[in-house]
Amino acid sequence: MEKIVVNAIGEQCPIPVVKATKALKAMKEAGELEVHVDNDIAVQNLNRMAAKFGCKMRSEKQDEKHYVVTLDVVNPVAESAAEEEEIVCAPNALGAFVVAVDSSVMGRGSDELGKTLMKGFLYALSQLEQLPRTILFYNGGAHLTAEGSDSLEDLRNMEAMGVEILTCGTCANFYQLTPVVGGVTNMYTIVEKLTAAAKVVKP
Repeated sequence: MEKIVVNAIGEQCPIPVVKATKALKAMKEAGELEVHVDNDIAVQNLNRMAAKFGCKMRSEKQDEKHYVVTLDVVNPVAESAAEEEEIVCAPNALGAFVVAVDSSVMGRGSDELGKTLMKGFLYALSQLEQLPRTILFYNGGAHLTAEGSDSLEDLRNMEAMGVEILTCGTCANFYQLTPVVGGVTNMYTIVEKLTAAAKVVKP
């Protein structure tokens, strides 16, 4: 019986599924594919992949940042079938709420403290089990999606997991900024997103 172990700890969606799919394609006989990941979203994605290819799957949580996912491979996966797998970054992990960010600082008082608080807010947001469906950046918040922002990594991670990142185009032009994560939008879309949301969170 063939057994392949894939280490995808520290990898963001869709990398764990990509690595697992390549490993499945490499298996020439029945066996086990063991994938190590560090988040529940990756487990959900691997579960969908297993169902797609008809593999039984079980997962075990070793600790807060270590999950072991095991796929029982009965028949080798055809390479053409593996190539057809559509990787979706856990859309069911997204909540029905929108986050509206209108400043590069959080709260009133010290701007220096406010920048630290905003960075912490966006990081904490990225660690939630249920992520926002959309994050809107307008007015001073447009600075957070531009080059030099301390939050770019957190925003890119959330975008990779399916969160829609949108920056007001008028605001970016006013501040002479070029967003380097997410897309550029207009006021109509901002209003549309806010009014359609079940809940709006404003830091």
